[in-house]
Amino acid sequence: MRRASTFLRHLVVTIVAVAAFLLLLARPISVRQQARSRMYALETATLKAIQTLNTAQVQYRSQYGRYARTLAELGLSAADLMSADPASGDKQGYLFTVTGTPAGYTISALHESFGATGSRTFYLNQTLVMREHYGREPATVNSKEVCSAQGQVERRHPAF
Repeated sequence: MRRASTFLRHLVVTIVAVAAFLLLLARPISVRQQARSRMYALETATLKAIQTLNTAQVQYRSQYGRYARTLAELGLSAADLMSADPASGDKQGYLFTVTGTPAGYTISALHESFGATGSRTFYLNQTLVMREHYGREPATVNSKEVCSAQGQVERRHPAF
Protein backbone atom coordinates (compact mmCIF):
# COMPACT_ATOMS: atom_id res chain seq x y z
CA MET A 1 0.00 0.00 0.00
CA ARG A 2 2.82 2.34 0.85
CA ARG A 3 4.46 1.72 -2.55
CA ALA A 4 1.27 2.63 -4.38
CA SER A 5 0.92 5.83 -2.38
CA THR A 6 4.53 6.83 -3.14
CA PHE A 7 4.05 6.00 -6.80
CA LEU A 8 0.91 8.16 -6.98
CA ARG A 9 2.70 11.10 -5.32
CA HIS A 10 5.53 10.85 -7.84
CA LEU A 11 3.04 10.57 -10.68
CA VAL A 12 1.13 13.67 -9.55
CA VAL A 13 4.35 15.66 -9.08
CA THR A 14 5.53 14.61 -12.55
CA ILE A 15 2.21 15.55 -14.17
CA VAL A 16 2.21 18.96 -12.44
CA ALA A 17 5.82 19.57 -13.51
CA VAL A 18 5.07 18.66 -17.14
CA ALA A 19 1.94 20.85 -17.13
CA ALA A 20 3.89 23.80 -15.73
CA PHE A 21 6.60 23.30 -18.35
CA LEU A 22 4.02 23.23 -21.16
CA LEU A 23 2.39 26.41 -19.84
CA LEU A 24 5.76 28.15 -19.85
CA LEU A 25 6.28 27.09 -23.47
CA ALA A 26 2.83 28.29 -24.52
CA ARG A 27 3.13 31.72 -22.85
CA PRO A 28 5.54 33.31 -25.39
CA ILE A 29 3.30 32.18 -28.24
CA SER A 30 0.29 33.71 -26.53
CA VAL A 31 2.14 36.98 -25.89
CA ARG A 32 3.16 37.19 -29.56
CA GLN A 33 -0.42 36.54 -30.67
CA GLN A 34 -1.71 39.23 -28.30
CA ALA A 35 0.86 41.72 -29.59
CA ARG A 36 -0.09 40.93 -33.20
CA SER A 37 -3.79 41.28 -32.42
CA ARG A 38 -3.15 44.61 -30.70
CA MET A 39 -1.14 45.83 -33.69
CA TYR A 40 -3.93 44.89 -36.11
CA ALA A 41 -6.45 46.68 -33.88
CA LEU A 42 -4.28 49.82 -33.95
CA GLU A 43 -4.04 49.60 -37.75
CA THR A 44 -7.81 49.27 -38.04
CA ALA A 45 -8.29 52.28 -35.73
CA THR A 46 -5.84 54.19 -37.91
CA LEU A 47 -7.88 53.44 -41.03
CA LYS A 48 -10.97 54.80 -39.27
CA ALA A 49 -9.05 57.92 -38.17
CA ILE A 50 -7.98 58.50 -41.78
CA GLN A 51 -11.62 58.27 -42.84
CA THR A 52 -12.48 60.83 -40.13
CA LEU A 53 -9.76 63.15 -41.44
CA ASN A 54 -11.10 62.71 -44.96
CA THR A 55 -14.61 63.64 -43.84
CA ALA A 56 -13.25 66.70 -42.04
CA GLN A 57 -11.42 67.76 -45.22
CA VAL A 58 -14.62 67.53 -47.26
CA GLN A 59 -16.52 69.55 -44.64
CA TYR A 60 -13.71 72.10 -44.44
CA ARG A 61 -13.77 72.59 -48.20
CA SER A 62 -17.53 73.09 -48.21
CA GLN A 63 -17.20 75.77 -45.48
CA TYR A 64 -14.02 77.56 -46.58
CA GLY A 65 -13.77 76.87 -50.32
CA ARG A 66 -10.44 75.05 -50.05
CA TYR A 67 -8.89 72.04 -48.34
CA ALA A 68 -7.19 72.47 -44.97
CA ARG A 69 -3.41 72.72 -45.29
CA THR A 70 -2.63 71.22 -41.87
CA LEU A 71 -4.16 69.16 -39.10
CA ALA A 72 -4.33 72.27 -36.93
CA GLU A 73 -6.77 73.86 -39.39
CA LEU A 74 -9.10 70.87 -38.95
CA GLY A 75 -8.77 70.73 -35.16
CA LEU A 76 -10.81 72.10 -32.31
CA SER A 77 -9.14 75.49 -32.19
CA ALA A 78 -9.74 76.24 -35.87
CA ALA A 79 -12.66 74.80 -37.81
CA ASP A 80 -13.91 72.53 -34.99
CA LEU A 81 -14.51 69.68 -37.44
CA MET A 82 -13.02 66.86 -35.39
CA SER A 83 -11.96 65.74 -31.95
CA ALA A 84 -8.56 66.59 -30.54
CA ASP A 85 -7.18 63.03 -30.97
CA PRO A 86 -6.53 62.94 -34.71
CA ALA A 87 -6.08 66.71 -34.88
CA SER A 88 -3.08 66.45 -32.54
CA GLY A 89 -1.27 64.36 -35.14
CA ASP A 90 -0.68 61.44 -32.78
CA LYS A 91 -3.23 58.73 -32.15
CA GLN A 92 -2.78 55.17 -30.88
CA GLY A 93 0.74 54.63 -32.12
CA TYR A 94 0.44 56.43 -35.45
CA LEU A 95 1.58 59.88 -36.53
CA PHE A 96 -0.77 61.70 -38.90
CA THR A 97 0.01 64.47 -41.36
CA VAL A 98 -2.31 66.44 -43.61
CA THR A 99 -1.09 68.50 -46.53
CA GLY A 100 -3.48 70.69 -48.49
CA THR A 101 -2.87 72.00 -51.98
CA PRO A 102 -5.06 74.10 -54.29
CA ALA A 103 -6.01 70.93 -56.18
CA GLY A 104 -6.48 68.53 -53.26
CA TYR A 105 -4.93 67.09 -50.14
CA THR A 106 -2.98 64.15 -48.78
CA ILE A 107 -3.33 62.31 -45.48
CA SER A 108 -0.46 60.14 -44.28
CA ALA A 109 -0.22 57.87 -41.26
CA LEU A 110 3.13 56.48 -40.13
CA HIS A 111 3.58 54.00 -37.29
CA GLU A 112 5.61 55.24 -34.34
CA SER A 113 7.25 51.87 -33.77
CA PHE A 114 7.46 49.40 -36.66
CA GLY A 115 6.25 45.98 -35.61
CA ALA A 116 4.84 47.19 -32.29
CA THR A 117 2.24 49.82 -33.16
CA GLY A 118 1.92 48.83 -36.82
CA SER A 119 3.46 47.09 -39.78
CA ARG A 120 1.81 49.28 -42.42
CA THR A 121 1.84 52.94 -43.34
CA PHE A 122 -1.16 54.57 -45.01
CA TYR A 123 -1.85 57.27 -47.59
CA LEU A 124 -5.08 58.85 -48.81
CA ASN A 125 -5.74 61.81 -51.10
CA GLN A 126 -8.78 63.49 -52.61
CA THR A 127 -9.32 60.52 -54.95
CA LEU A 128 -10.49 58.55 -51.85
CA VAL A 129 -8.24 55.60 -52.68
CA MET A 130 -6.59 54.39 -49.48
CA ARG A 131 -3.07 53.05 -50.01
CA GLU A 132 -0.81 51.00 -47.75
CA HIS A 133 2.82 50.03 -47.55
CA TYR A 134 4.08 47.14 -45.46
CA GLY A 135 7.31 48.37 -43.94
CA ARG A 136 8.94 51.43 -42.43
CA GLU A 137 8.69 53.68 -45.51
CA PRO A 138 5.66 55.95 -45.93
CA ALA A 139 2.91 54.85 -48.29
CA THR A 140 2.56 56.95 -51.42
CA VAL A 141 0.17 57.46 -54.31
CA ASN A 142 1.92 54.51 -56.00
CA SER A 143 1.49 52.10 -53.06
CA LYS A 144 -0.91 49.15 -53.04
CA GLU A 145 -4.59 50.02 -52.72
CA VAL A 146 -6.35 49.06 -49.47
CA CYS A 147 -9.89 50.19 -50.22
CA SER A 148 -12.00 53.17 -51.12
CA ALA A 149 -12.58 55.55 -48.22
CA GLN A 150 -16.27 54.84 -48.78
CA GLY A 151 -15.86 51.05 -48.90
CA GLN A 152 -14.98 48.19 -46.63
CA VAL A 153 -11.50 47.74 -45.22
CA GLU A 154 -9.74 44.63 -46.41
CA ARG A 155 -8.73 42.19 -43.67
CA ARG A 156 -5.70 40.68 -45.39
CA HIS A 157 -2.45 40.57 -43.49
CA PRO A 158 0.79 38.91 -44.48
CA ALA A 159 1.64 35.61 -42.85
CA PHE A 160 4.13 35.82 -40.05
